[in-house]
Amino acid sequence: MPETLFRDAATYLRPEDVAQLESAYRFSALAHEGQFRKTGDPYVSHPVAVAKILTQWHLDPQALIAALLHDVMEDTTVTKAEIAERFGRMVAELVDGVSKLDRIEFESHEQAQAENFRKMVLAMTRDVRVILIKLADRLHNMRTLDAMQAKKRARIARETLDIYAPIANRLGLNALYQELQELSFRHLYPVRYRVLHKALLAARGNRREVVDRILDAIRNKLAGSHIEAVVTGREKNLFSIYSKMQDKHLSFSQVFDIYGFRVVVRDVPACYLALGALHGLYKPIPGKFKDYIAIAKANGYQSLHTTLFGPFGMPLEVQIRTQEMHKIAEAGVASHWLYKQSDTELNDLQQKTHQWLQSLIEMQSQSGSSIEFLEHLKVDLFPDEVYVFTPKGLILSLPRGSTCVDFAYAVHTDIGNRCVAAKINQELVPLRTELKNGDRIEIITAAHAKPNPAWLNYVVTGKARSHIRHFLKTMQYEESSQLGERLLNQAIAALQPTAETIEDSAWDKLLRDVGSATREEVFADIGLGKQLAIVVARRLLTLGEGDGNSNRLPGSVMIRGSEGMALQYARCCNPIPGDPIIGYVKKGQGLVVHTHDCPIVRKMRGDPDKWLDVEWATDGKKLFAVNLRLVVSNELGTLARVAAEIADADSNVDNLSIEPGDSSAYSNMLFTLQVHNRLHLAQIMRGLRRIPAVIRVTRLKG
Repeated sequence: MPETLFRDAATYLRPEDVAQLESAYRFSALAHEGQFRKTGDPYVSHPVAVAKILTQWHLDPQALIAALLHDVMEDTTVTKAEIAERFGRMVAELVDGVSKLDRIEFESHEQAQAENFRKMVLAMTRDVRVILIKLADRLHNMRTLDAMQAKKRARIARETLDIYAPIANRLGLNALYQELQELSFRHLYPVRYRVLHKALLAARGNRREVVDRILDAIRNKLAGSHIEAVVTGREKNLFSIYSKMQDKHLSFSQVFDIYGFRVVVRDVPACYLALGALHGLYKPIPGKFKDYIAIAKANGYQSLHTTLFGPFGMPLEVQIRTQEMHKIAEAGVASHWLYKQSDTELNDLQQKTHQWLQSLIEMQSQSGSSIEFLEHLKVDLFPDEVYVFTPKGLILSLPRGSTCVDFAYAVHTDIGNRCVAAKINQELVPLRTELKNGDRIEIITAAHAKPNPAWLNYVVTGKARSHIRHFLKTMQYEESSQLGERLLNQAIAALQPTAETIEDSAWDKLLRDVGSATREEVFADIGLGKQLAIVVARRLLTLGEGDGNSNRLPGSVMIRGSEGMALQYARCCNPIPGDPIIGYVKKGQGLVVHTHDCPIVRKMRGDPDKWLDVEWATDGKKLFAVNLRLVVSNELGTLARVAAEIADADSNVDNLSIEPGDSSAYSNMLFTLQVHNRLHLAQIMRGLRRIPAVIRVTRLKG
């Protein structure tokens, strides 16, 4: 069984390397002795098959040995130290990178899966051979998936389609990418696969004559133009046909371009000469030409793509590339091992792969959990791309659907964090504007700007999403910590006014009791409502010299309006400065401010420890949103007069909607205005009542 592996390896490895490979096989066979796969084969047949796949990419001896040993740490008693001692530290690192974290207990399968991906991706950023071994492992598992139960087959196929196939595509491993897609489709939708496969076999006979005619016509045209070329026809895989049917809502009979044609020429100038010749043979379809030679894909792929009107109106997809481009298109990052030329294409490819791997490290450091990191990774594996330009003419490739915010973070994290506006092709546009191929983008920044939580609704790149979330979490933590410190100090002052400071020993005991590392963590927990200031204050005073027996409640907390995310204004009553208010400490959200007459307050009075007296600070400068309903008569120019009155009162309209009234003579205008305080609101309402067409003005608190 392993003889073919050694024979394939011997075609490019030294005899001593092959001898070491044989030693690794014997070690693996002994470790897996008595173990069998679901197919009934000895377990060692699997690592041999994985290593054999890697020989197709001409991977080095260390990778092949690691492939033979990739399951021994997971499924046997062999340790990393034993592997390092026998086969070297590098092989041990590769095996460890591929091994799952099976010995750790996780709360759910999703968390275990996410943590395993996180471990594998981090190992991949140190050595890309980790992911090549893992992809070969997954390919062999998919080829032998029939032995599994239907439910497990579907789960593994979905995981392959969502994660492993896109990673193969991102690394430029085109043949592997298509086979993983095809196998996933077969196991995920077996009935659809069989129906399509049968239809394709029937169509193949009907269209063979037409395809042969097209191949002859292309070859004759290129030969007549004195262009040396190898022309081949290829059938699209079933998954790409199925995806096209799904995306464009077509039946199989409506998908004409199930055949593609590839033209491989000598050099880059010949690519463009061949393109001109083919456009002279068949008319090109407008808007269906892509030049991936001038602007290569992120995974290093280069080709000219054009779609032509063929005989009988059949659309033909043609790829034109050089031999070097073809090697990279098929082997991607593995071409570094397969073809040892040090040409610029391979160097560029390695550089792009390295940049992507570095971005994964950065994304991982910003993600709060492994599940969040996996979500960001899935987002980052978009297959479609748009190519845009910086003001200096540099090309950036971004996922389709990317916005100006995604572009800003792609340029630099600081530019993303501080962006306030953008220009596309010299025109000012909103930050949420989607980018198109060829756009020239300029980002406008401000020193004190910061990310907006609303950006998370429309950014698509993993980098932008992870940085925005990280910034917001950090900002919330800092603001909660500041609020929590104020609440705690006021609680201590109310319980024991004579206590100027709390002793360090009391703080040390408290931190040990609650399991926090720093005082800031305790402050943040108080600010977020996870702990009550009054309870923490009593414990600190009890642990210190004070008796802590006082039952007095803390004094009022001053609300300035600038506390940020750690303090919220209840939407049920929308309090503004001047309204009598009360604060409720809500777990995980911090301090929520309500008006005294809010119906929610009456319902929740049963837990007095969670209510705090709060007051408005007199020096607050924040603008607050307030809702007004105006009943107006349907007269010409009423809206203009109302808007002018609001502007004269130094207010701004955030939102406006108009609803029909109780009769056709009246309408309801619903405004959201920005006001400084209750006096400012009263001034606006008095001005609105002076307008003859305004029948009634009321403030909406809900």
